[in-house]
Formats: sequence, structure tokens, C-alpha cells
Amino acid sequence: MPSSESSDLSKENAPKAGPTPMADPLIGAKVLIVEDDPFIALALEETLHDFGMIIVGVGRSIAQAKTLAENSIFQIAVLDVNLGHETIDSVADVVAARNLPFVFTTGHGRAGLPEAHRDRAIVEKPFYVEEILRTLREELIKAT
Repeated sequence: MPSSESSDLSKENAPKAGPTPMADPLIGAKVLIVEDDPFIALALEETLHDFGMIIVGVGRSIAQAKTLAENSIFQIAVLDVNLGHETIDSVADVVAARNLPFVFTTGHGRAGLPEAHRDRAIVEKPFYVEEILRTLREELIKAT
């Protein structure tokens, strides 16, 4: 029969039950990026990839973005509000119709968002990495 001292020691070494940390929703999440500025697009791709996201495509025009939004499998999108002289409205409509979350990026504030999507998450340019990551996490969590 083991002594009470040895059984006490084994209890100390046993793993403690407690809350397990939530997994980061970014890890493994598939993201569509729509951004016409090649430097911003590349920075977003690299940053999101570094934080565990899978980039399914980068749309640099409305036509390309709309095709990607209609035909790609993704969990969230990052949508630049203005691509050259075109606006993101039709792409946002496609993503919303698929019931997928998205985050707008813009240098023009909430007033520049498409009317139908003014309540969506927004990150204003220039943005910090922490800000875009936090917003993407929040939107992924809300969508689950």
C-alpha cells in the first residue's frame, strides 16, 4: 500500500483541470483579399499567412474579386472599398449573400462604405497589424 506521502506527490504532478484556452480562429481560416494596391495586398497576404490564415485569392479588380467571391471557398473576406474608380458594392453583396463575414478597409471612413453594408466591420487605412487581426478574429467569432 503506498504511503499517503507518495499519493500526495502524485496528486501534485497530475495535470490540473481548468479552462482550456480558445483556439485562435485565424489559424486555418480561409480568407479572400480584395485590394488593388499591390504593396498593401502583398503586406496583407504575408501578414495573414504569418498568423495562420490561408489565402484563397487576391482580387485586384472588381471583376476578378467578384469571380473569386462567387467561386472560392473561404470563411472571411477583407474588402478594400475603392478599387481604382470602382467601388466594392457588388463584391460585398456576393459575400453577404453567401452569409460570410467580411471586413472593409478604407481611407475614407464609414461614410464611404456601401449603403447596404454600413453596419459591417471597418478598418481604416493606414491600419496596424494588430487592428486588422483583432477585427478579423472578432468577425470570425461572431460568425460561428
